[in-house]
Amino acid sequence: MKRCEVNELKGGEVLAAPVLTDTYQVLLGAGTTLTQEYIEKIKQMGVFLVTIEGDEENKAQLIAPKLQEEMKQSVGAILAQHTYKKDGELSKLAATTDLMIDHITKEEKVMDHVYEIREHSSDLYEHSINVCGLSILTALNLKMDPTMIHDIGVASLLHDLGLRYLTVDYVDKEIDELSKADQVEYRKHPVYGYSALKYENWVTGNVRNMVLYHHEQMDGRGYPLRAKMLTLESRVLNICDAFDEMICGIGCRKRTVGEALQTMKEYGTSRYDARILQSFLRFTAVYPTGTYVVTNEGEIAMIIRQNDAAPDRPVLMIVKDSSGKMVDKKILKDMMVQSDIFIERTVEIS
Repeated sequence: MKRCEVNELKGGEVLAAPVLTDTYQVLLGAGTTLTQEYIEKIKQMGVFLVTIEGDEENKAQLIAPKLQEEMKQSVGAILAQHTYKKDGELSKLAATTDLMIDHITKEEKVMDHVYEIREHSSDLYEHSINVCGLSILTALNLKMDPTMIHDIGVASLLHDLGLRYLTVDYVDKEIDELSKADQVEYRKHPVYGYSALKYENWVTGNVRNMVLYHHEQMDGRGYPLRAKMLTLESRVLNICDAFDEMICGIGCRKRTVGEALQTMKEYGTSRYDARILQSFLRFTAVYPTGTYVVTNEGEIAMIIRQNDAAPDRPVLMIVKDSSGKMVDKKILKDMMVQSDIFIERTVEIS
């Protein structure tokens, strides 16, 4: 997405964020294709900037939407085929992993970008693909061996295979909120996944172990085995899986990206490997572009650009001043330049 002055609109542009009135009512929703009539209406309302779909100079996407949808369909078909026929189709996931690695490494200066990861649905295939992308990027940042990176990618696509064998309702619910019987059953899913791979000769022992250990923790409080001695690959998968579970609500209450990252920081080394967590946090944007936030100065602002050097210090555009009035001119604040500005919380605007 990118910011565009209303006077520059030609018609045909698609809104990436809603256009709001001065009382924060939605005038035009995200996804609206702008016509000349709409543009005139926006001008009459005194709106001078809108957010439209399009490329922005320093915005980096970990997985392009088109590729993500294609992979979601492919991975879904492969896993479904395996569940019902056990006919060796899972081996195709190795090629899917290679495709993901190739896609990520072709990104120019892949190590230097801050990537915008957004909350998404609890779709199991989408979750697996996102974890795969996050895990591969984390492993690349850690300069891990290519064989290890490939194993991490494969394990990421397979790690929640065991959830397909459950009837427990685990979406947007903390595990401790489930009945005792459901808690026990849910915590078995890594074992189910591990067992399902027993006769998949193409899967390495390292991949199987990552599937089994993906919910273990550094302090031994994880499950199903309460293991402490985890491989480097398992520790990478643990962090990326935990984060994506939070933003899609698998086995926990759904959180915003900022809330998920804060939770992970709070758990810190009791659950996660400190070096891996630091690497993960370095490339993950805390506040995705288009997010509305409240600053310590009482202003409401929209995130319009990321700073690659600091994922938690983006560029803001003020939309409402500290007295609650809509601003009538373009005010940008770069949090890397203005070090006295902090974000207190996000604001949901519909």
